[in-house]
Amino acid sequence: MDQIEIGKFSDKTKLETFSKEELIQRHQIMADEILRLVREIYQLRNQKIADDQLAFIVQEQIEELRNTVFGSSSERYKKSDKPKTQTPSKPRIKKPSERYPNIPIRKTVITVDPAPQCQCCGSVMTDSGMTEDSEQLTVIPRHFEIILQRRVKYRCSHCHGDIQTAPTPPRIKEGSVYSDEMILDVALSKYCDLIPIERYSAMASRAGLFDLPPHSLIELTHDLADFVSPAYELVKDEVLDDRVMRADETPHKMLEGSDIKSWYLWGFSTRTACYFECHDTRSGDVASDILINAKCEILVSDVYSGYGKAVRLANEVRAKENRSKIQNANCNAHARRYFFKARNSYTRDAEVYLDHYHEIYKIEDSIKGKGPPEILKARAEMKSRFEAMKAKAVEDLNKFPNGSKLATAMGYFLKNYDGFTLFLRHYDVPIDNNSQEGLLRSPVVGRKTWYGTHSERGARTAAILFSLVESCKLIDVNPREYFKNLVQDLLAGKKTHTPKEFKDLQKI
Repeated sequence: MDQIEIGKFSDKTKLETFSKEELIQRHQIMADEILRLVREIYQLRNQKIADDQLAFIVQEQIEELRNTVFGSSSERYKKSDKPKTQTPSKPRIKKPSERYPNIPIRKTVITVDPAPQCQCCGSVMTDSGMTEDSEQLTVIPRHFEIILQRRVKYRCSHCHGDIQTAPTPPRIKEGSVYSDEMILDVALSKYCDLIPIERYSAMASRAGLFDLPPHSLIELTHDLADFVSPAYELVKDEVLDDRVMRADETPHKMLEGSDIKSWYLWGFSTRTACYFECHDTRSGDVASDILINAKCEILVSDVYSGYGKAVRLANEVRAKENRSKIQNANCNAHARRYFFKARNSYTRDAEVYLDHYHEIYKIEDSIKGKGPPEILKARAEMKSRFEAMKAKAVEDLNKFPNGSKLATAMGYFLKNYDGFTLFLRHYDVPIDNNSQEGLLRSPVVGRKTWYGTHSERGARTAAILFSLVESCKLIDVNPREYFKNLVQDLLAGKKTHTPKEFKDLQKI
């Protein structure tokens, strides 16, 4: 059969899409090829080829036939540097009860009434005791209830001179018409799930609870923030006690309640805790107040002058107190971003730096979860790449116009080179500040949905609740479980605990 004619049917197309003439032609091709194979088999048998060899050759020819008729006509080949690994078998799809073992199971029995008749003899059939089981994951839509709380009154049946009422159980907000569960749900819907209060009220209306006043719900978030503020202060202490601190800030709009409309949410974090403060300034004095009282020795941040000022002021105080000075570790993601922006105009020159950073980050990814010796050893391999970038930037800086994107990128890299390479000598210092920037994501998304806060109290509420929620997310703790446990302990007069302490307690 002519090769071109065979190739006509090389597309992987469903048979239903072929015309009658095409199916006849395809059948003829198959018949001719099978006849050819049969002839070759007899020829091979006459040549007395061993059975195992014969089977291999036949199988090979069948595969060739299958690829010729049904396979792709492309001969494209791409070499892969990755070692060939056996493709694992497709895992069995777990039942819902296996995938979610903590979810309760509601059993239902499906019967037929009246019982069916036998298709063989027509008799009425009876229950065999056997079942055919299947599982479905379902959801119970949110519903609202009113708790009618009746406190029993006691009287003296002897003298009839006294009546005492059972005391009110402790609550987040005494006298509130909203339960503690409602307060937690409203606050965490906003600061954990980023649902605006007005949207929460609209969702409640669709669930049957009409005219739920948004302003009253906003007040509930303030009540919760005031109630859990002791935990907020403990989170601050955790951040101040760590050797390495990350810092970043983002705009926070003050809609009313202050003469200054442009506020800033300042974030400070470690590997296990995140602390926010809201201020009406972007001055480095905010960070210096934190650093003066902190035990940190290295501050990871971008190259904003406010952090340089904060470190300088903090070090002046530390020098008088004979305390170790703070070093600046700068974010390499920012340096790489400058070169990436220059790529469109100076592709070849910018890609030299991007290639170096690609290899540097590849090494950094390979050491996640490893111990200090392995981390320092791997990072020592990065040093030559940083030195190569520095040498090239020094050589090429004057070759490009001042103010061009590539010249700006090289100048930024050279000016802050010590800060970009400080992490090479410290296993616990991150290569960039992406972790802290990620913790600001929820506040940034939040401000785009509810635009800002209406009072300074609202700004403090946002700082408190975002601090606790983001601290939970940072160490993979469910914020709703943490807040529920925290409120219960505070109402019971127990010791306040942070998300990290809560997680440690769960391990015991």
